[in-house]
Amino acid sequence: MARKPARKEHDEAGVAKSARTRQRILDAAAHVLSRKGFAGTRLTDVAEAAELQAPAIYYYFPSREDLIEEVMWSGISNMAEHVQEQLDALPPDTSSLDRIEAAVEAHLRYQLEISDYTTAAIRNAGQIPDNIRVRYSAEANRYGDIWRKLFQEAKREGSLRSELDPRAARMLVLGALSWAAEWWNPRRGSLDQVIRTAKSIVRAGLSTAPEAETAAPAPQRTRARKTAKAAG
Repeated sequence: MARKPARKEHDEAGVAKSARTRQRILDAAAHVLSRKGFAGTRLTDVAEAAELQAPAIYYYFPSREDLIEEVMWSGISNMAEHVQEQLDALPPDTSSLDRIEAAVEAHLRYQLEISDYTTAAIRNAGQIPDNIRVRYSAEANRYGDIWRKLFQEAKREGSLRSELDPRAARMLVLGALSWAAEWWNPRRGSLDQVIRTAKSIVRAGLSTAPEAETAAPAPQRTRARKTAKAAG
């Protein structure tokens, strides 16, 4: 009877080790894919980064394409979860434009600072073949729904400028944010500077508020709204 718990512990240890190895392979693939792209990602490079022999990868993933598909799906799925978590943490009375600003920051920070997976997903979205695009595209649409709701709320609030097409505005904002993965270099400017600039441009481009109020820092905007409310 004493051997059963020992075997269970051994099995659990084996499963845990296998899961760690699989994760190490995925992390290595995300790192390589984010830098070398779909065409340049070789399993030998992934194996070297994961400190494994290349044939060992096939124990966890049937093919190079299966491995890349998992990285791509994880990148956009994790991004969606992160952005939604940041939005859910905001106070219920947060304005629609402040929520869009929060999403801008969450997107940029996760893409450029937190996750090789998301960088890989964004940089290779146009390179992957159709046979591994289906799962990624479904998750990308789920992420797009988060942004669609943000812009719909802003339109309902009357916070979007009347001449803007909400869909075009949303796609232009998302395109600009995602393109940062191609050009941003931490040696030429901090991420915080990029985020401040992006938030300022997005608010100024979308908002119906007067230019002076739109350009004011967030605390000043808050005080301005409170003063206007009290005067009313």
